[in-house]
Amino acid sequence: MRAMVYRGPYRLRVEEKDRPAIEHPNDAIIKVTRAAVCGSDLHLYHGMMPDTRVGMTFGHEFVGVVDEVGPSVRNVQPGDRVMVPFNVYCGSCFFCARGLFSNCHNVNPNATAVGGIYGYSHTCGGYDGGQAEYVRVPFADVGPSLIPEWMDDDDAVLLTDALATGYFGAQLGDIVEGDVVVVFGAGPVGLYAAKSAWLMGAGRVIVIDHLDYRLEKAASFAHAETYNFAEYDDIVVHLKKITDHLGADVAIDAVGAEADGNLLQHVTAAKLKLQGGSPVALNWAIDSVRKGGNISVMGAYGPMFSAVKFGDALNKGLTLRMNQCPVKRQWPRLIEHIRNGYLKPSDIVTHRIPLEHIPEAYHIFSAKLDGCIKPLIVPNPA
Repeated sequence: MRAMVYRGPYRLRVEEKDRPAIEHPNDAIIKVTRAAVCGSDLHLYHGMMPDTRVGMTFGHEFVGVVDEVGPSVRNVQPGDRVMVPFNVYCGSCFFCARGLFSNCHNVNPNATAVGGIYGYSHTCGGYDGGQAEYVRVPFADVGPSLIPEWMDDDDAVLLTDALATGYFGAQLGDIVEGDVVVVFGAGPVGLYAAKSAWLMGAGRVIVIDHLDYRLEKAASFAHAETYNFAEYDDIVVHLKKITDHLGADVAIDAVGAEADGNLLQHVTAAKLKLQGGSPVALNWAIDSVRKGGNISVMGAYGPMFSAVKFGDALNKGLTLRMNQCPVKRQWPRLIEHIRNGYLKPSDIVTHRIPLEHIPEAYHIFSAKLDGCIKPLIVPNPA
C-alpha cells in the first residue's frame, strides 16, 4: 500500500509499505477514505516529539471503510463506514472505566502519562497512523463508530480529533452563562473551541492570533472578537483593558508547543529543544484571566520542562484543567449539534490533497501558505 513515511524532521516521503494485517482477534483493518493533517502533526514534522522513529506513518485523524476484521470483532463488519477516535484505548482499564480514554493504561508502554495515539511516535505507543491507504485499528469493538448515513466523510474526519478537542477545551473551561472567554490560537482547534464556547453559554468570545487570514476565519466561522497580538505592545495589557481591567473569566490555550510571541521562548523550545514547548500562549492565558478564573489547555506540549508561570497561577487562585481529549465521549452531543445545523465542521477545510502529495500538504500547513487552515488528505477516493 502507499503511505506517508517519516524520514526525519521536515523530511516526508510517500512509499510502499506492507499492508497492515490482523495481529489480534479484536483488530480491524480500515481502508482510509479521508485523513487530515493536524497542527500537532507539525510537532512531529518539526522534530519536537521524542522517539519519533524513521519509517513511521503519521495521521491520527482518519475515517474509512472496514476492510477486514479479526474473529472476535462484533460491533463493526466489512463494508461499514466508520470514524476512529485518535485515542487507542482498551475500554476496560481503571482509566477507561472512568471515561479517561486518552489515559488508557493498557495500550502504551509509556502509559504513566498519555495512552495510545495513532501515528504519534513511540512515546504514544508506536502505532502507525491513517495517512495511508490502510490502517490497523486495535480494540475495534471499542473505538470505531459507524458514521451516520447523512454525514459526509469531510465532516466525520474532523470529529476524530479537531472538533472533539475544541469542544472538550471549551468544556474544561467550565463556562457559565455570560462568561468572557478568550481563546489563544485561531487554528482548527481554536476555531472549534471558540464556536463551542457559544454553545456553552459564553457571553463574549475573543480570539487571539497573529495571522490575519486565521483571525478572519475566527470572525466569520466562530463569530468571535479578534485581535492580532503582533499589533500590540503587550496583548495581556490590551485584554485587561477590554475586560474592565479584571481579565477574562475563561482562557483556552489552543496553541501549544510552538507558540510565537516571545523569541527567546520560541527558540529555546522549537529550535533548541530545551523545553517541552514554548509556553507563551499558556503564560498569556495565566496573565490575562481574572483572579479565580479558569484555564483550559488544549495545545499539545512535550514531556520535558517548560517555563510556565505557575506561581502566578497559584497566587491568582486559578483552576487549570487539561488533557488529551477522550474523543468518543464528545461524539453524541457533537453529532446532534451537526444534525441540528449548529456546527458544520468542514467549513474550516481549505485544502483537499491526494496522498501522493502529502509532503506538500505538510509544507503548506507548516509555512502557513495559501491561506491554509485545515488540509484533508484523500488516500482512497470513495
